[in-house]
Amino acid sequence: MTVSPPAEQLAEDLCGRLTEAGFGPCFGTPCGILSPLYRALERTVGMRTITREDNAVGVAVGASLAGRFPVVLMQNSGLGQSVNALASLVVPYRIPLLLVISLRGIDPDPTPENQVMGRLTEPLLSGLDIPTETVGSPGVTGFLGEVRRDRRAAALLVPPAAFGWRA
Repeated sequence: MTVSPPAEQLAEDLCGRLTEAGFGPCFGTPCGILSPLYRALERTVGMRTITREDNAVGVAVGASLAGRFPVVLMQNSGLGQSVNALASLVVPYRIPLLLVISLRGIDPDPTPENQVMGRLTEPLLSGLDIPTETVGSPGVTGFLGEVRRDRRAAALLVPPAAFGWRA
């Protein structure tokens, strides 16, 4: 996988926005699409690698209950794995955390095993009443401010090409 300098800069910028807005600690599972952001967060605030996405959500809930506003990085396939934790704990009890979800299965990611979750990610988050914004859109900074102010779960969606990922 090759990452272009402008894409690397977008990851650095997002990292800066997250840290300036007071998000953290950061947990996640490795993902090629998210790797530039993962590296940027690792250098600045630290990243804790968790083996499963639903476990990362659980650890983030603990950080949230301790007064922090955690971030969980995951692929959208891991979102499927995390639905129960989100639906039965995070959403009904309004536990604040930010999901950063890579959108596998949409262009330019042609892999058949990711296409179903590619189609389901946004409707699934909508059904969970988790607001979303897409990385690279002009509304990201305002969205992060609203999420912090409202103290609720939300998701930043990362299209495959946002940080320069190529199939």
